[in-house]
Amino acid sequence: MERRRFLLFLAAGLAGAAVSRGTAGLVVAEQAPLPTAVPASATEPVTPALEPPVGVVDRLPGEGTSLALTVDDGTSSEVVEAFCTLAADTGVRLTFFPNGRYRSWEENGDLLQPLIDSGQVAMGNHTWSHPDITMLGDDELAEEIGRNRDFLASTFGVRDSPFFRPPFGARNERTDRICAEQGHPTVVMWNGTLSDHRVITGDQLLAAAREWFTAQAIVVGHANHRTVTTVYDELLALIADRGLKTVTLADVWARPGLLRGDAVAGRAAVS
Repeated sequence: MERRRFLLFLAAGLAGAAVSRGTAGLVVAEQAPLPTAVPASATEPVTPALEPPVGVVDRLPGEGTSLALTVDDGTSSEVVEAFCTLAADTGVRLTFFPNGRYRSWEENGDLLQPLIDSGQVAMGNHTWSHPDITMLGDDELAEEIGRNRDFLASTFGVRDSPFFRPPFGARNERTDRICAEQGHPTVVMWNGTLSDHRVITGDQLLAAAREWFTAQAIVVGHANHRTVTTVYDELLALIADRGLKTVTLADVWARPGLLRGDAVAGRAAVS
């Protein structure tokens, strides 16, 4: 893959820094623009200090410089692969909310598993097939959650994630209760978005990032359309310029041994 070779060229020229993702379509490394270095402090893990909350969250707690980048769905195997390569090559920390029905997650299992095992990538439940859960009966919802929970456990060894993200952001007290009963007491919404739940241009995606990449934000994106893979370098430059540190949700809220392989305030858009 040309993008992969380009990233390796950049990585060789930076010592002790996380390297930005190159733009798709660049082939000759000598013609590339100067890389954007992401400070190591922007990608280092943190020690969780808080128990996972019961109920709805849409931002990170307290004051600080953390940014939680969360990625939903996974309809495109190519985009899932690109996110995994980004994490492996730059140290950026991500939280994925897969739908198990999409083969992209299993197809990229060899890339994902080491990231999950190290804690650099956390996983949450997004249901098996992405329905509007408010339209499901209790048993149907429990089946959707349980099937995806079992998929995460059998495929990646993720057996204790408290995190659930409702498709489309559609939820109510009844669905929150069933999620908690199924092992996911923390319903994760967001207060920022990449607006890439539909096909948009790179400029539109970057405009959304400039609006929403702020301290203590939970930002939602999607592993569905290629646009995000063409602007990784600009996204990482923005994170570095603003002095933000990427964290997984499990870096912030965790049960003992969580996620290894062994109150709404300003929602931005739909997931």
